Amino acid sequence: MRLRPISFCLSTLLVCAGLLSAAIAQNNNQPPVNTAPATAVPEELPDLDVLDQPPDISIDLWERIRRGFGMQDLQIELVQDREQWYAQRPDYIQRMTARSSKYLYHIVEELERRHMPTELALLPFIESAFNPQAVSSARASGMWQFMPRTGKDFDLKQNAFRDDRRDVLASTRAALDYLQKLYAMFGDWHLALAAYNWGEGNVSKSMARNQRQGAPVAYTDLRMPAETRLYVPKLQAMKNVVANPQALGVNLPSIPNHPYFQAVRLPRDMDVALIAKLAEVPVEDFKALNPSAHRPVMLAAGTPRILLPWDNAEIFQRNTDKYAGRLASWTAWVAPKTMKVSEAAQRFGMAEDELRSINKIPPRMMIKAGSALLVPRSAKQQADVSSKVADNGQLTLTPEQVLRKQFIKARKKDSLELIAKRYKVSVEQLAQWNNLSKTSALKPGQKLVIMVAGKARKTVASGGGKHKRKKANH
Repeated sequence: MRLRPISFCLSTLLVCAGLLSAAIAQNNNQPPVNTAPATAVPEELPDLDVLDQPPDISIDLWERIRRGFGMQDLQIELVQDREQWYAQRPDYIQRMTARSSKYLYHIVEELERRHMPTELALLPFIESAFNPQAVSSARASGMWQFMPRTGKDFDLKQNAFRDDRRDVLASTRAALDYLQKLYAMFGDWHLALAAYNWGEGNVSKSMARNQRQGAPVAYTDLRMPAETRLYVPKLQAMKNVVANPQALGVNLPSIPNHPYFQAVRLPRDMDVALIAKLAEVPVEDFKALNPSAHRPVMLAAGTPRILLPWDNAEIFQRNTDKYAGRLASWTAWVAPKTMKVSEAAQRFGMAEDELRSINKIPPRMMIKAGSALLVPRSAKQQADVSSKVADNGQLTLTPEQVLRKQFIKARKKDSLELIAKRYKVSVEQLAQWNNLSKTSALKPGQKLVIMVAGKARKTVASGGGKHKRKKANH
């Protein structure tokens, strides 16, 4: 089996096609991500792509970002306050910079390709401290901090097997799409950024209020929450740190002007631990580049590409070519009916706790019919998970029914069978509850016990949410 890496680098994506002896470089208008299933890749594709032109290694990435600054500077006291905040926290700057070094090159590439100001590459410093696993108290997720609803608006899948709000490529594409949309609406980057944080509707209402009062409608003139009031000053302060770190006494570690990762097509379902092993990278490093995968297996139909450190993509391909073992020990299963977790676990010879843990099912919850779960893959199962399930599978839970005791009296000519039918229970259950045999005769007025379901709570499902965003837990 041959896995063919794709390089997402510089201002274009070079996609090779044709015979092994011919590679055709695509033009700059080609989309950066190929979403076709990996199994559809023609056999004649060459193994490795190459950069369309070598990066300028005479400068580091910070200098490249400085050269692309294009937003008007914001000069207010809040900016100086944030500058000092950053300057007094060198350890925080070091941690953020170390995390950002994996992702910044790709973001800068995308900004330059779209002719957008490169200050926007610094926005994840403000949003999440460049932590792709960051989750806010309002359920915004990823390094660009998308709310569930906004993520769906920008085609970021959120299902039982992945959350594209954390995906490096997908979330960056969506964030820049959103920022371009907001800039087109407001014609001003400061207002666009305020809308990214607070919502375009809120910014529009605040502007309309000022217009009715004959007041200016610039970012600094609008009424807005404290978080949004600080949002652009934080970005401006980070821009000033990058523009002149020495002036603020900040040590800004150099980041090479070179791609950190390559994208590799994944033609089969594979365990995360095995991918990391074959790529010769620690599992945590693999997860840092592929944070949308929150399960122990990658499903090729839903995630046709993975990211690997630049030099490890070829190592992964070489090791995978020689690997003859099992690729995936997990698969997806769709529940045919609503059932208890213990019943589902029994079907696959699993402990209930293990099934709950692998699928993140909380206590006292049942699995609703149509839910997609990860279960062990049998030795005989060769087929990979279908694209329908891998791309759209949802886990929907409902509270377990709580039975409560109710006393009734037998009517004239009643039997266990008639009462069981009346209360929609089995004769066996009714007899067991009352320590009777199924054929026991009843007397009129005889007191019996019936176990009835208590009131169910609201069903729990993934998705939903509002556009309001709160600060992430960094």
